Amino acid sequence: MVVDDQALVRAGFAALIDSDPDLTVVGQAADGREAVDLAPAARPDVVVMDIRMPNMDGTEATRQLLASPHPPAVLVLTTFDLDEYVYDVLHAGASGFLLKDTPPAQLINAVKVVAAGDALIAPSITRRLIADFALRGHRPTTDDPSLALLTERETEVLVQIARGLSNQEIAAELYVGEATVKTHVGRVFSKLNLSSRAQAVACAYETGLVVPGHD
Repeated sequence: MVVDDQALVRAGFAALIDSDPDLTVVGQAADGREAVDLAPAARPDVVVMDIRMPNMDGTEATRQLLASPHPPAVLVLTTFDLDEYVYDVLHAGASGFLLKDTPPAQLINAVKVVAAGDALIAPSITRRLIADFALRGHRPTTDDPSLALLTERETEVLVQIARGLSNQEIAAELYVGEATVKTHVGRVFSKLNLSSRAQAVACAYETGLVVPGHD
């Protein structure tokens, strides 16, 4: 499902996505309220979501969609210089986000990535965007008590997630098996009450575990 209040933008994204033989657009919505109303019948696997919309914005729509009986993955499209709500959307549970000027092939790939249950965190622009809003909107607290719940290895894994590494890349970085990394990621999510890698990245920046500009 494509959700955007600009008709031409919405139609353009829908046509692009529909042009891929592996993807089908099952619905379009002009705002968050319409998206929430259409979702039960359309049953999208992925919602490509704008943030700034009338009636209901992308943050609240994401929150409500992910609380539904058949929650889709949400891929947020944003404009880096304007949207100040990306951090809130991450906390609402979005699987990731892209800039609206993303090349067509990258958008198609992003839809497939989140449809497969992963999150779009790896691109450097995404990490910079998350870091920017985390730093702008929240004062990091390195003594955050939630981090004390993690073991040393789980903390290392969270740092690598925040750097944008996949499970396979984390396994290579830490010299452990990919299955072990998957277990650690699951424990990090459980202990910190996270539902996506996007939320994990935001958490790492918010708590000061990872500082923007320091890799």
